[in-house]
Amino acid sequence: MEFIKRTQPVISRHKFSLILVVLLVFLGAGVAALLPWPMKLVVDNVLYDKPLPESLNWLLTTFTDDTTFWLLVIFALTSVALHALQRGFQLLQGWIETGVGERITYDIGEQLLNHLQKMSLLYHSTHSSGDLIRRITTDSRYLQETILGVLIPVLTSSVTLILMFAIMLNLHVGLTLVALAAAVPIPFLIRALSPKMTEYTYQHQQSEGRVMSIAEQTLTGLPVVQAFSQEDRHQNEFQRLSERSMRDYLKSIKAQLVFSVGVSSSTAAGTAIMLLVGGFAALKQSITLGELLVFLSYVASLYGPIETLAYISSTYASAKARAIRVFEVLDEPTAVVDSGSEKLSMDNGAEVSVENVSFSYKPEEPVLKNTSIKVAAGETIALVGSTGSGKSTLVSLIPRFNDPSHGTIKINGTDIKTINLSDLRENISIVLQDPYLLPVSIADNISYGKPGATRSDIIKAAKTSNADEFIQKLPMGYDTVLSEQGSDLSGGQKQRLAIARALLKDAPILILDEPTSALDVRTEALFFEALNNLMQGRTSFIIAHRLSTIRNADRIIVLDSGQVIESGTHQQLMKMRGAYHALHEVKIVHDQKAA
Repeated sequence: MEFIKRTQPVISRHKFSLILVVLLVFLGAGVAALLPWPMKLVVDNVLYDKPLPESLNWLLTTFTDDTTFWLLVIFALTSVALHALQRGFQLLQGWIETGVGERITYDIGEQLLNHLQKMSLLYHSTHSSGDLIRRITTDSRYLQETILGVLIPVLTSSVTLILMFAIMLNLHVGLTLVALAAAVPIPFLIRALSPKMTEYTYQHQQSEGRVMSIAEQTLTGLPVVQAFSQEDRHQNEFQRLSERSMRDYLKSIKAQLVFSVGVSSSTAAGTAIMLLVGGFAALKQSITLGELLVFLSYVASLYGPIETLAYISSTYASAKARAIRVFEVLDEPTAVVDSGSEKLSMDNGAEVSVENVSFSYKPEEPVLKNTSIKVAAGETIALVGSTGSGKSTLVSLIPRFNDPSHGTIKINGTDIKTINLSDLRENISIVLQDPYLLPVSIADNISYGKPGATRSDIIKAAKTSNADEFIQKLPMGYDTVLSEQGSDLSGGQKQRLAIARALLKDAPILILDEPTSALDVRTEALFFEALNNLMQGRTSFIIAHRLSTIRNADRIIVLDSGQVIESGTHQQLMKMRGAYHALHEVKIVHDQKAA
């Protein structure tokens, strides 16, 4: 079991609970081996007057009157006590197993989520979020399934079988061999769950849905999560919901265990009564052969462990398949390694230098080729070029969503690879074509990159971004909870909220990746005032197709096949009558049609 070795650190954190489970296995097996002996003492030593074992002779001196009656009562009560002790061990073992199993599962789930948050956007664009969520919430149970569904049952069944066969061989070799040949799996009768069990199970499913929801939000909104350095926030929320789900699951399991113990206790009581009644019947010579009854009791106890062992292979196969899916993710190297310790100083703004940078998603298809750009603090740069020219790839390297294969990117002369990743991203705001909005209040969405912001700061940012007017018209104003992805807002409203969020974060570097492409011309006109307020005093990178967005940039850089082919102001590039001029003519026609 190679995957067990790889998860050794997780197992080590729960070794005390696992050792306690193993101890309870041995104690339970020992008590199970003693269960038939009160019946044997009743049949052989009470009903057939065989001498009691020397260790029990004190009973004869304790009860001098009606000795037979009191011996029957004592052995019957002993049988009840042994059954109660066995069920008690089973209940305690089941409770501990469930708790440690869930904790192990969520440990692995957190490990997966933490690793996935560090993966590149390219990785997430090529992997289904639903599949990754399933690996986090379902496949992470592989270790629980292996330990509690394979290892512990094998140990329990093996210890029980060894004890039972040893005792049976001592009683009668021939009958033991017959019992071994006749041992076949016994089908279990599926019992209907009580309403309480159904209620707790439903609560657990609801909790599991919330866990999956936060995992899905984290993964689908990863560009915004990373851009605003909110990985720890999502991690803590996942942990909180996971712990709540675990509590709900423990309640459902507790109800099932209590139900099981109740049924077993009723069976034990019935056995005790039958032992008492049957003992008196045997005194009247209606029944005999106490050793045979004891032997048959052991035979009945063998079927459960044998059936358990028969189903171990399928359980192990399921656990192994889950483990493979988990380690497929964990074995995937992270594209960006956070090994920096430098802190950024932004007192005089942010100067960004891209020096001979090359990058490719596939080795044979370079996206950027020895690209160099130097952007002064507070300068606004527009990146233009045909689709696939490398514009979005270039700006994605600044917050280190990916790292260049060659070359260096510096901020104020410091290589960004030497800067602490969280500190780097805290100094960068991003407004995307389709801004990610959480299904929380508008105020929480605006303060997403600055959770401790005051309400007055939030409103100020909203007013500056021209969002306050439409927010005030909503049913609960800033406390209005948005639907998933903000689907109840228009494109322009969502973009203005994204600008308010970037304004509140107040980062010195701003990246605008097609912020107006989804807007019509009329909505875009209302949007530009907010956009200009956002860019004021910041080092800004704009990717846009519309001339109105890029015309007033301090400098326009034209990319083609991953290389800078032209650079200058709008007027300078138009006079050159080169690539930008050609793009300009095409865009005029496009914008006229859009109008």
